[in-house]
Amino acid sequence: MKNLCAFLILALIGTAGVFAQDVTGKWKTIDDETGDAKSIVEVYKKDGKVYGKVIEILNKDRQDVKCMDCPGADNGKPVKGLVIIKGLEKDGNEYADGKILDPQSGKLYKCLMELESPNKLKVRGYVGFSLLGRTQYWTRVN
Repeated sequence: MKNLCAFLILALIGTAGVFAQDVTGKWKTIDDETGDAKSIVEVYKKDGKVYGKVIEILNKDRQDVKCMDCPGADNGKPVKGLVIIKGLEKDGNEYADGKILDPQSGKLYKCLMELESPNKLKVRGYVGFSLLGRTQYWTRVN
């Protein structure tokens, strides 16, 4: 019984560190289909909401690529410098109620973001219900 109590206390202490961490910072995006690293996105807070901006494109051949199919004011803008995550709000352990832009397709999706560990960020883009979507796991860049 003492071992079980000690284990539960240690488990709670270990998970508390994850929840105390912040999603802000620089993250390497990993394509969920190919496993390739694509870009560095800086996640930041502004007016109590979370945003993410592409600050580096890792493929040297795609440095000057533009978002030709993006909606509205983002259409034709360079992907480097583009804000692709917009308006997420903290909801318990996750961030939700915002949007994520896929610059490759120009499509805008609802977005959920959750810190899996201090250096692993779960980012889910979906249409309608969160069951209908794709998940990427991004890694923190120091």
